[in-house]
Amino acid sequence: MSTTTEPTGAPKLTDELLAFIAEWKSRPGSLIMVLHRVQQTFGYIPRAVAFEVAELLDVPLAKIYGVITFYNFFKLKKPGRNQIQVCLGTACYLRGGEDIVHAVEKQLGVGLNAITPDGEFSFEAVRCLGCCGLAPVMTINGKVYGKLETGQLPAILAKYRQV
Repeated sequence: MSTTTEPTGAPKLTDELLAFIAEWKSRPGSLIMVLHRVQQTFGYIPRAVAFEVAELLDVPLAKIYGVITFYNFFKLKKPGRNQIQVCLGTACYLRGGEDIVHAVEKQLGVGLNAITPDGEFSFEAVRCLGCCGLAPVMTINGKVYGKLETGQLPAILAKYRQV
């Protein structure tokens, strides 16, 4: 999908998104469906786009931000090119998830909920990835790495570094 920007650089709804919103506007659950599509397009929900969606759906902006902040799937900041999630659910935590978090922080030089200065990686902890039998688990761009040991991280991260 292509995205367009205003002269100021602020993201703007594409014709494709405008058509999607028009199609979903009168359907129940339209707000979440529209926000999913916006995030699929931009990788996050840009502030300027949230304002446009509020106007087009005739929904208060506060309701949009209520949905965005309630569901951890939605992002308000542009993520890194590679999105890392480390599970800290019970099984992963007990099997060393916190050690994985600390090792990734050390490797990337940033803490949780941060983006590396070069924009290559964004890093967050999540409560469950649904892979308890593979604990501890990390995903990068949706690819699952299970039964992780901290010593494996440099090689895994190296695969994703832009050359």
